[in-house]
Amino acid sequence: MTETIKLSPQSRHFQSRFTYGAGASSAKRLAAVGAPAWFAQQLAPGSVPDKPGNKVDDWFPALGYSPQELVKRDRRGIKPGWEVMADLNRWTLMRRTMSNRQLHELMTEFWSNLLHVPIDDTDAWMFRVAYDRTIRKHAFGRFDQMLAAAIPHGAMGLFLDNAYSTKDAPNENLGRELLELHTVGVGHFDERDVLNSSRILTGYRVELWPDLKQWYDKPSHYTGRIRVLDFTHPNKDADGRKATKAYLAYLAHHPATAKRIARRLCVRFVNDDPSADLVRTVARAYTRNDTAIVPTLQAMVAHREFGKSKNKKVKLPIEDTIGTVRALRARVTKPRSDNHFANAFLWVAKDNGQSAYDWPAPNGYPELSGAWIGPGRVLDSMDFHRSLAAGWWPSQGVRYRRYEYWLPDLPATFGDLINHVSLLLHNRKAPKAVRAALAIRTGIPLTRRLRAEDAEEILVQQVLLSLLDSKNHMKR
Repeated sequence: MTETIKLSPQSRHFQSRFTYGAGASSAKRLAAVGAPAWFAQQLAPGSVPDKPGNKVDDWFPALGYSPQELVKRDRRGIKPGWEVMADLNRWTLMRRTMSNRQLHELMTEFWSNLLHVPIDDTDAWMFRVAYDRTIRKHAFGRFDQMLAAAIPHGAMGLFLDNAYSTKDAPNENLGRELLELHTVGVGHFDERDVLNSSRILTGYRVELWPDLKQWYDKPSHYTGRIRVLDFTHPNKDADGRKATKAYLAYLAHHPATAKRIARRLCVRFVNDDPSADLVRTVARAYTRNDTAIVPTLQAMVAHREFGKSKNKKVKLPIEDTIGTVRALRARVTKPRSDNHFANAFLWVAKDNGQSAYDWPAPNGYPELSGAWIGPGRVLDSMDFHRSLAAGWWPSQGVRYRRYEYWLPDLPATFGDLINHVSLLLHNRKAPKAVRAALAIRTGIPLTRRLRAEDAEEILVQQVLLSLLDSKNHMKR
């Protein structure tokens, strides 16, 4: 019989909010050290051994090339850009699935969603791998430093047209989204602020043809006194990078930015309608710690509202997709063909409603539960659960657990069998309603004692499927 782990309500809550799903390694660690110590370790990802996550780095070698090399390989027909971006998507999905540094993966996704650059943008694709590394580097650092690295980045400049913006023809896309989406939010600026925001950002250029070139172009930078909100700068120097740095630091530290980021964090990790007190507490920690992310997260977790928010969130489709693989403890290996799991999983994720970073608009994926609870989403998830619970597809490059793995020592009652499977999947017993439904579905009373010959593969699959469709799996 496979050993089960029953976590305390607190540990399950931390697991549901700060991992992509109940995995064996996270459950063992949570059971061993408790939720507070586990969370502290996750906030320092370098201290968490991550052999499973690191091995994914060798699976998609095209991601190791520089932006310039990627463009050359694309133009020579060696590896088209869309295939490179598909590999980045796959690599991201696999790291989220396999990594022991689950909170780092979640925070990378969170910040990438705030500072969103679509993975398949036809202009910015060659910089997208480098952009991902930038966000990952700063995911537990300081937001002001992350903002300073992300906004002038070639990926952001090409996606929001700042790469072609000049003093004579400032493009307002990035200047506007920097205010509206990345920092202070709607209601805190006017059109004059947008224009001046865009003027400050002039000079960061990218030239795609004939060869990829990224540089700071002093003649393109607008000079002259600038005012955005309460930020003023003489902006006399033709090299406007110092002015940009000061402007971005101002925005990162702005009280409206602190509140907006605090609310986004609370919506993602606590509930869809966080209280004013919770948001104020998190924003205060952000401001008092010079935009540092770790103490901001610690303040959120320490608030009483976090502990009371169990099962208040619906999983995003991507959390369901990855969490199902983790719960089923499928063992994925290096892909050898398009049909192998690590490659085909991209299409599985898309079919289930969400893959990595492919939201087309600059505002990133919605994180409110209400955006993901329509009947279409539910049916997609049920379809996906059935496919993986039965090991139908993808079936290559992966080892699903044999049905015997899920069985308790037999003979055992049907109710005990259901609870045993639930403990393996979710580290808790099955909901009463699910047990009752399975008794009706199978025609087997919960008190009936089953022998080995009674516990056939089809029965185990029905139990797995029902538990994957239950609130224990679909809510956070």
